[in-house]
Parts: sequence; structure tokens; C-alpha cells
Amino acid sequence: MAVFVYAENINGVYKKAAFEAVSYAKAVADKAGDTVTAISINPTDSSDLLYKYGASNVINIKDEGLKNFSAKAFAQAVSEVADGNIIVFPHTTDASSIAPMLAVMKNYSLITNVLEAPESLSPFQVKRKAFSGKGFMHAKAEGNGVIITVSQNAFGVKESAVSGSEEIKNLSVANEDTKVISHEQSSGKLDLKEAEIVVSAGRGMKGPENWGMIEELANVLGAATACSKPVSDIGWRPHTEHVGQTGKAISPNLYIAVGISGAIQHLAGVNSSKTIVVINNDAEAPFFKSADYGVVGDAFQIIPALTEKIKAIKG
Repeated sequence: MAVFVYAENINGVYKKAAFEAVSYAKAVADKAGDTVTAISINPTDSSDLLYKYGASNVINIKDEGLKNFSAKAFAQAVSEVADGNIIVFPHTTDASSIAPMLAVMKNYSLITNVLEAPESLSPFQVKRKAFSGKGFMHAKAEGNGVIITVSQNAFGVKESAVSGSEEIKNLSVANEDTKVISHEQSSGKLDLKEAEIVVSAGRGMKGPENWGMIEELANVLGAATACSKPVSDIGWRPHTEHVGQTGKAISPNLYIAVGISGAIQHLAGVNSSKTIVVINNDAEAPFFKSADYGVVGDAFQIIPALTEKIKAIKG
């Protein structure tokens, strides 16, 4: 039972999501009594980083035609080298676009947003998020093989160093369906979907000029910043920070929501967080029903005081 994993890189650099996917694949391979083969496209990072988390074999696809992302072209490239019946992907935006196309190409089952190691391998059964993260289900895959996407921050990054080998695979995949007009990439900020701590705020902040206190708290905690949909819609914050049903779905260890009422659409994107802290001056805000900890009060007093207290503790 060969286990393959797609090790996603951004501009050649492996991110936490890749290491988590490899860690998950290693757990599956151990259960199956097999090894892990990792596949990456045009990486610049060393394969040693993947051996560290359990990949015994690494196939590096080299193809200038895949310099720009195309789900169809990337799926075709992975299809040409992945001949295992279990293929693991991280549940990132790009990988979640590749996985279903690959499933169609190989006639495999597809299970997304997986949370834990499989309960059984024959048939393949595993726990996953369902109903926009509001529930769980135990999905079963039957047939030739299965492709899964692992929800970020669910399984975790686990070191399991092995001796590995690397193979360079030169391909020439047609990528004619995608034309890149422009490319913009944020820098100097934590990746919101990979962050273990997120400080988020809504219209309760009253205006973009007050976001400094949110950013300061995030900096002290080593956290990423996020916002509700109305905030990004009116231009207070960039759309890349919008979390919710129509934005990014995240699963940090700690989610701090400031001045956010907690509409069901917002909860759908954050309710997989390990711990949720809500700060709001409205004691009837719906978010308090989903919170692990709640503080009723004025954020303009609470956030600066909290920030100073954390600074003092950290020394």
C-alpha cells in the first residue's frame, strides 16, 4: 500500500503545511507497513527538510512550464509520478484545487478536511470536518485508491527522521489554460492559515485607524491578524485577512475575536480553533455561545491592558 504526499512549496520554499502533510503521510505509512514518497514541483529547499518528517523518497518535478500555478497542470504532473493508492495533500488553497482534479484523473475517492489518522485502511475510513466545520463525519473510501486533504493545524507537525533518497523528474506538462496577468504576494506577515495564534477584529473597532492595538497585541503574541467579512468589504482591512465561510477557514490553537458579533458565516471559518476567546461590549453577542472564554467590556480598554500585561510577563 504505497503512500504518496504532495509537499507544497511557495516560490520553492516549503511551508508548515507541507511538513504537516508529510507527518500525516508517515502515520498512514506506519499503519500500512510502508514508506512515504513525497512529490514537490520546482522546489529550491533541500529534501532534507522532508526526510526530517518521515519522507523516505522525494521526487522533485522540474518543469519550467509549471512556474505559474494551474490546478489542472499541477494535477497532471503529480498524476505522472504518483502511483500509490493513498495520496495525501495539505488542505491549502492550491492543494485543495489540485486534489479533486487528480481524483478524477485517477478515478480515486476524495476525502477533504481530514482531522486525524485513519481509523482503518481497508476500507479507508477517517474523521473529517463537515457542514462548514460545524460537525464531524467518519468518511469511508472504497475503490482503487483514495486522495485526502489534511486540515491545517489539525494533525500537527511531527518529526520522524529517516534516511531518504531524492529523484529529479524532468517533465514538460502543457499549461496552456492559464495566463498570469499579474502576481502579488504579501511578505513579512505570518501565513494566516498556518498561524497557531490569530487575533481578529470586526466593526467594533469603529475604524481602520484603531487597528494599531490589534496589530500590537498580535506582535506581542507572535500571532497573525484577521478580520470579519464586513471589515474587509468596507476596506478597513485587506481581503486576505477575511476569515469565515466565504473567506479563509482556519484552525489555530488560539483565536481571539475582538468586536465581532459572531454570525454563523464567521463561525464557519473559525470554529475548528482549539480555544476561542471573545472580547465584546455586548453581553448578548452570539459569539459568546461558541467561546471557551468571554470578556464583556470595552475593547479600547481591554486590549491595551492585555497587551501591556503580556509584555510584562514576557519581560
